Amino acid sequence: MEKEYAIGIDLGGTSVKYALIDNEGVFYFQGKLPSKADVSAEAVIGQLVSAINEVKAFAQEKGYQIDGIGIGTPGIVDGTNRIVLGGAENINGWENIHLADRIETETGLPALLGNDANLMGLGETMYGAGQGATHVVFLTVGTGIGGAVVINGKLFNGYANRGTELGHVPLIANGEPCACGSVGCLEHYASTSALVRRFSQRIIDAGISYPDEEINGELIVRLYKQGDPIAKISLEEHCDFLGHGIAGFINIFSPQKIVIGGGLSEAGDFYIQKVSEKARSYAIPDCAVNTQIIAAALGNKAGSIGAASLVFTQLSAPNLIKL
Repeated sequence: MEKEYAIGIDLGGTSVKYALIDNEGVFYFQGKLPSKADVSAEAVIGQLVSAINEVKAFAQEKGYQIDGIGIGTPGIVDGTNRIVLGGAENINGWENIHLADRIETETGLPALLGNDANLMGLGETMYGAGQGATHVVFLTVGTGIGGAVVINGKLFNGYANRGTELGHVPLIANGEPCACGSVGCLEHYASTSALVRRFSQRIIDAGISYPDEEINGELIVRLYKQGDPIAKISLEEHCDFLGHGIAGFINIFSPQKIVIGGGLSEAGDFYIQKVSEKARSYAIPDCAVNTQIIAAALGNKAGSIGAASLVFTQLSAPNLIKL
């Protein structure tokens, strides 16, 4: 396989992660900058250009020719993979941004965009836990729940790139309000934020406090392993909520692999096993017969490697890269 090189960028509310990656998934350079998402869209674009220029300088020094730039961004990207339409609550003013055009003008390199969770799913499918499978559902469980669906080796985005908001499948009828404007969404009940929120309320109700500890997923997992009853109830409930959602995805897509990313997926085999048991208890057995539920493999590299994959699959050789 002839070597191709791309810049892969994973844009988040806190930081911009960027890398120079080849079409075999090898990283040659990595960096991280504050995203300035709380300042303005222009400030974010400035950080993206700074990151790209840093990688360009490295590539020039080493003699690597960059084929293009892939950017994973929160929110909804239009069907041309060039415009951020909106839906990114964590970046100030991040809507109706002709980002690919701006980046191309500022850097002189071809650029494509994709939703960040979709590109993490693409990265895991091409180079990570989903490798070798053609039908994959990817979920990242963290502050929210993002997702991606790969069908016949290609990202499925719904018409005009408006679909696969897997975290916003309605889970609880007449449930609590979700940040998306609906009620009872999977994200609101099964994200790590939800686990922390519900655990925190339970310890308040029980008159318990952890003054020297940050209440987060890591603490809850540690307490769970120590046999703490409130952590046990909370984590069991979380796995049950998530298992319901995954069962729905199994029944709809019957994927070969469901890949779960995010901090909790790194908590140990027990977590994936527990979620898997719950999901299988709610899924139709005949739909689940070929489905394996596994932890993501790429960690925080998934976003940038998936973004680079956009270049390899759509800019460089659209008919040569097959999964």
